[in-house]
Amino acid sequence: MANMNFNTICVCGAGAMGSGIAQVSATAGFSTVLYELNKDVLERSKTTIEKNLEKLIEKNRIPGEEKEKIFNRIRFTNDLNECTGEVIIEAIVEKAEIKIELLNQLAMVNVNKTILATNTSSLSVSEIGNSVSNPHRVIGMHFFNPAPLMKLVEVVKAEKTSDETVQTIITLAQQLGKIPVVCKDSPGFIVNRVARPFYIESLQLVEESEIDFETMDKLLEATGFKMGPFRLMDLIGNDINYAVSSSVFEQLNRPERLKPSYIQKEKVEKGELGKKTGKGFYEYN
Repeated sequence: MANMNFNTICVCGAGAMGSGIAQVSATAGFSTVLYELNKDVLERSKTTIEKNLEKLIEKNRIPGEEKEKIFNRIRFTNDLNECTGEVIIEAIVEKAEIKIELLNQLAMVNVNKTILATNTSSLSVSEIGNSVSNPHRVIGMHFFNPAPLMKLVEVVKAEKTSDETVQTIITLAQQLGKIPVVCKDSPGFIVNRVARPFYIESLQLVEESEIDFETMDKLLEATGFKMGPFRLMDLIGNDINYAVSSSVFEQLNRPERLKPSYIQKEKVEKGELGKKTGKGFYEYN
């Protein structure tokens, strides 16, 4: 399987991450299925991908004639029965029970050798895999936002993931133009585990009124960070970032130093999720 030729990649979930992964897949030349149950979300995804491709043309990243070819490689659907391929990449809401339910449905419409990859940021891939038929073919394939730009992909090996599945996903990631890094299934994997103090400490300083979030961003950006923590949380989505912080906090037995911030919790409760809603720590047009 590690030497297989990939024909069709299926991405489930047409939010920012799923749309980005589908764009990456189609750009790499793969026939791509993008599944989303919500028709409005699916239509927004079409518009977003078209706009992203137009921007690439404007920046001379791709020739003009490539846009239509890339876009036409994507089949947009809300029919789960059309979600078939050599690899399925799930990129839906960050809730284990919903991911497990979808992956089991996908297992029923695909052959046993189809790889089921979850793009979870922090949930236990082993817990997910152990609840799905043929868990040896379940693996974590964690892209970073925005998927078309970010090169790193964490390849997360669960308890029962086969070595063959790992090698296949490494091969796929490379063919997608990404840099795969294999890691074991642990809270936050590598990047999100390392990044928690970056966000949590910044939020705690604001909670203690030591500094405001805009000043914090400017200071860190001045030291070399491409983006400060609050701009980055707005880009990722406060709902996603808070969910990851909460997941890592619980899985590590609630260490006080990693306690999620009530400021970010309030943002999520108000629907101020960042760029995708027009308001987070900053406001966006």
